Amino acid sequence: MKKGLIILTMLFMLMPLLSGCWNQKELTDLAFVMALGIDKGKDKKFKLSFQLVNPGNVTTGQGSGGGQGLPIAVYRSTGDTITEAARNATRKVSRRLYYAHTNVVVISEKIAKKDLLYILDALDRDPEFRTTTEMVIARGCTAEDIVTTLTILDRLPVNKITKQLKASQAMLGENMSVTVDDYLSALVSKGKQPFLNGYSLIGIKSKARKAENLQKTTTDAFLSSNGLAIFHDGNFRGWVDDDKARGIVWIQNELKSTDIVIPWKEKKKALVVAPIRSITKVSVHFVNQKPEIDIAINSEGWISEANTVIDLNNPVIIEKIDKLVEKEISRQILDSVHAAQKLKCDIFGFGDKVHITNPILWKKIQGNWDEEFASLKVNVTTDFYVRREGIRTLPFWSSMGK
Repeated sequence: MKKGLIILTMLFMLMPLLSGCWNQKELTDLAFVMALGIDKGKDKKFKLSFQLVNPGNVTTGQGSGGGQGLPIAVYRSTGDTITEAARNATRKVSRRLYYAHTNVVVISEKIAKKDLLYILDALDRDPEFRTTTEMVIARGCTAEDIVTTLTILDRLPVNKITKQLKASQAMLGENMSVTVDDYLSALVSKGKQPFLNGYSLIGIKSKARKAENLQKTTTDAFLSSNGLAIFHDGNFRGWVDDDKARGIVWIQNELKSTDIVIPWKEKKKALVVAPIRSITKVSVHFVNQKPEIDIAINSEGWISEANTVIDLNNPVIIEKIDKLVEKEISRQILDSVHAAQKLKCDIFGFGDKVHITNPILWKKIQGNWDEEFASLKVNVTTDFYVRREGIRTLPFWSSMGK
């Protein structure tokens, strides 16, 4: 009898563990939000644009079961807060908005300048929303423009953005992945300011969201990454482009590869060198109780173009090329630092380095770090090595004598 009572008691204790389907959601009841655009209207209300996937039209082709319609549907809603605007969308959408697969949040420049802080908590607090979601700033257009643009190569426009940013980081080095979590980490840091990728709509905006945009080999409008947006205490300060953006990525130790153009004799754009591996180390030392930053870059790569008469078999010439590349890399790094110093935004985390190395001094200067950073001395040391010359060591230019 006693044994049976114990078994019965154990069964009752295990019953709560058997309710595994209490929170189940049917797929047919969900609307998957792939991208979220956030604008601000003239009435000062938040304007949300929801890029929803249309599963039946994502895959097309024989035997795939895909439809012939558009792969996405975009719904809009407004509200005084992000939560209110999101819930107001239920008046138009027949399914429950589901954010677990949201890959990109697009913020308008208008919001970035003064209202960005008012949307971050909603993104960070919702347990369904992933803070690993990419954040980008709509540059020269609205967030709605970005979210509603149809793309050719990628059926889902959101994939165009995420894949293109990765490709840019891997091959060009002027962008890098910045998530909601990355932005918040830099925002709350005392010695680092955040930055985000810029994204633009290029071409005829009125045709970007039309189905005919998918029926051409070259579209009338397309999405493109466009610089880095620099912030200070959560407010937009300015844009950094091209080599200066590349330098920022380089200092973050996130550069995968890029192209470095260097002169040779009388030709200004004679050689192109592509780094394939690069390591950046940032340290700090102190001179008379003033911090100085040391940036050391160790990189290697290969010669991808040689548009001049040159003997790439000669180790002396290769050594000269190494020095020219080192000089160009150092220039780009310093240009990036000077651009950030002009904006008084320590996006590199130099302040964190000072804090870790000398917490007593940091306690004295952290209240005035923006000014300290603006006049901070930065030293750059670059070591570059050409490891490969490609499949041709003697360019055809040599045979032509040009």
